[in-house]
Amino acid sequence: MAAAVPTEHQADHIVIMKSKRTMTLMRGTQILKTYSVALGTVPIGAKEKQGDHKTPEGNYLIDAKSAHSQFHLALHISYPKAKDRERARKLGVSPGGDIMIHGLASSFAFLGALHRQTDWTDGCIAVTNPEIEEIWRMVPVGTTVEIRP
Repeated sequence: MAAAVPTEHQADHIVIMKSKRTMTLMRGTQILKTYSVALGTVPIGAKEKQGDHKTPEGNYLIDAKSAHSQFHLALHISYPKAKDRERARKLGVSPGGDIMIHGLASSFAFLGALHRQTDWTDGCIAVTNPEIEEIWRMVPVGTTVEIRP
């Protein structure tokens, strides 16, 4: 991995706009960078249960990073939180989990930006491998994530 990014270039907040298929890294009110993304195969509506292929909506945190993800690199999002677990309990289902911002599997890395032609994840937010490498450096664990419809 490349050298650490200076603090002034590190994000403290991520805004994902599902309807626009964008993810914006921010520091305070300053936009650091915006990326186009692919979402879960059912992109409309908030995640309710495991296997619904929806990307969650709400406020979360980046609570871990994985350098050994099957999708190149991955930043784990703190879904499900208590509200998500309670909603799933009322529905009698599992809320699911393992929601991440990630790159592409090595066997599909050649697609690059073409991967965004369709929503293909199980509920994650996907970017290209060069993009996830940049995001990895700019986003520390503890960064807030706001996922909007």
